[in-house]
Amino acid sequence: MTTPPADLLRAAREAQARAYAPYSHFPVGAALRLEDGHIIQGCNVENASYGLSICAERNAAFAAVAAGATSFSEVLVVGETAGPIAPCGACRQVLLEFTEPDAPVWLVGREGALRTNLRELLPNAFSPRDLTPED
Repeated sequence: MTTPPADLLRAAREAQARAYAPYSHFPVGAALRLEDGHIIQGCNVENASYGLSICAERNAAFAAVAAGATSFSEVLVVGETAGPIAPCGACRQVLLEFTEPDAPVWLVGREGALRTNLRELLPNAFSPRDLTPED
């Protein structure tokens, strides 16, 4: 276990406190560091029609894009799991769209944090680089 950046952790916990999770009672927060150093927050938002809910990671990514950013240098996700929380597969794929495979991804639970990256979380991933024709 390692220590995540304090500013990202603080931002993710603030977002987690705003999560709308009346069904699962499982609030999650995310914070993305943009290339210019700014931090964008996201939280999970549930819906009575469960399929229309959104995870904190995708909420943050889409908020960043709406603000004009398409490149994240660092990601942090915090949840109420005992150990480090793991993003779902959909969130991993969305984060890979905007984050370099080796950029730090911090997974934080009640009892500690883990530093990893998208290359480890999503091996053999399909990415925008696969859509670029080779010369």
